[in-house]
Amino acid sequence: MERKTIIWGGMVIGATIGGYLPLLWGGDLLSFSAIFFSGVGGVAGIWIAYRISS
Repeated sequence: MERKTIIWGGMVIGATIGGYLPLLWGGDLLSFSAIFFSGVGGVAGIWIAYRISS
């Protein structure tokens, strides 16, 4: 599999998990915390996917 595809997949999976994280404490999917954690999850997903693909 191509490295770029793995990194994109990591970003999508990380952003999805990060976006759903506020639901654990009763938050909303369109809240500031969901957008924030979606960005953090996307960056973490990119980092993890880069480390895996190296």
